[in-house]
Amino acid sequence: MKQRSRRVFIVAGEHSGDILGGKLMQAMRSRSQTPLIFAGVGGEHMESEGLRSIFPMTDVAVMGPAAILARLPKLVRRVYQTVDAGLQSSPDLVVIIDSPEFTHPIAKRIRRVLPDVPIVGYVSPTVWAWRPGRARKMKPYVDHLMALLPFEPAEHQRLGGPACSYVGHPMIERQPWIDGLDPRVLRSKLNLTPGRPVVCVLPGSRPNEVRNLMAPFGRALQLIAERRGPIEAVLPVVASVRPLVEAQLADWPIRPHLVHGDEDKFRAFRLADAALAASGTVTLELAMSGAPMVVAYRVGPLTAQLRFLVKASSVVLANLVLGENAFPELLQQDCEPEKLAAALAPLLSDTPERRRQLAALGRIRSKMLLEDGAPSDKAAEIALGALGSPALPLAPSRQPLRKAS
Repeated sequence: MKQRSRRVFIVAGEHSGDILGGKLMQAMRSRSQTPLIFAGVGGEHMESEGLRSIFPMTDVAVMGPAAILARLPKLVRRVYQTVDAGLQSSPDLVVIIDSPEFTHPIAKRIRRVLPDVPIVGYVSPTVWAWRPGRARKMKPYVDHLMALLPFEPAEHQRLGGPACSYVGHPMIERQPWIDGLDPRVLRSKLNLTPGRPVVCVLPGSRPNEVRNLMAPFGRALQLIAERRGPIEAVLPVVASVRPLVEAQLADWPIRPHLVHGDEDKFRAFRLADAALAASGTVTLELAMSGAPMVVAYRVGPLTAQLRFLVKASSVVLANLVLGENAFPELLQQDCEPEKLAAALAPLLSDTPERRRQLAALGRIRSKMLLEDGAPSDKAAEIALGALGSPALPLAPSRQPLRKAS
């Protein structure tokens, strides 16, 4: 007897959510026991899996309070348009992906009209760092939350949030590719001097980060070179801030090698003896690449005044995953050349500080990896379970990355 198709209403609001949504759709379809029909909002990755987005996702892909305020009337219209489309689709399951300012109002309104339709959230808001009350508030309209970071389920339990499962960070699916990159290719390409320590410099991908961090980072490298001898610096740069980075380099006595593209970025991570990095997702990328690091950040005076509202014990994701502050974080007034150089220099040779970080990097990798399957597979299992359709077994061709035993 042929089983009826199940309808999934799926909503993403920006690029990274679209990538997650595309992989989730693919995994759900391949492991579902019944045909699936998708409707909702997404970008090119979700559309490549068959979604016909209600409107272009770029209409709602805005970041920051100022940008949201400037486009608020249009965003509100898109929220209500999406709710209407969701209700009309008669969904068997609703999946919201990240972008809580856009997706959560949609989930709340669908729940009011269709209280029996399960709603699954993909990517946890950062309730562990900012506005923890959001965890409890989302419980009435999110039945299950799929988290990208291994410590998040315990945080939601502590804060009274919805049921939450760690499904794995999307970087896990890239790990075999990263491990397969040969850092010697980049060493040869850049003609690096043998024997010199290599520092990977990462001043951020946003203009304000570059403006705030380039000067102290450059001076810190100069201090290290003056005290221990010549070093090689490699700076992965994205196109959007490259002109700004190059302008700031005019004041650097040490000229770094600029590299671009994912392959050379991750080769640089694997090649580096240590990294000097802005706080952000890059600290997880460095950790999964095995690079010791010093992390720094500096913001303007007004933003700094809000620091007391942040509840997390660290601003470094790698530290939060580990559950301890293994990687130095130098923030605001501590983000100055002398302190940066003092924290970075010991990582460039075989020291107790370097050995401690290498051990910590191994523990992070173990915490991040899954027992079996890939993140999209784990997410598909939960979504299909909410749909009342247990997932089919993994195909033999999908080689899981396993935790170290």
